Amino acid sequence: MNLIIQGQAKEYDDAATINTVLETEKVETPEYVTVSVNDELYDVREFDKIKLKDGDSIEFLYFMGGGC
Repeated sequence: MNLIIQGQAKEYDDAATINTVLETEKVETPEYVTVSVNDELYDVREFDKIKLKDGDSIEFLYFMGGGC
């Protein structure tokens, strides 16, 4: 199936989950990343349960704190 990962088209197995994509794309600190699939945010506890579909768009988001 075709997925759009961070704006780039990539080919994945039909059984791919969010965890599959995180591992394949070698995402650093996956425990701290928020994943958006078609603009819907998912909790890290759901990553292995969410089956992706052909044409899904996946974005990795990192929220950072800062200040004094």
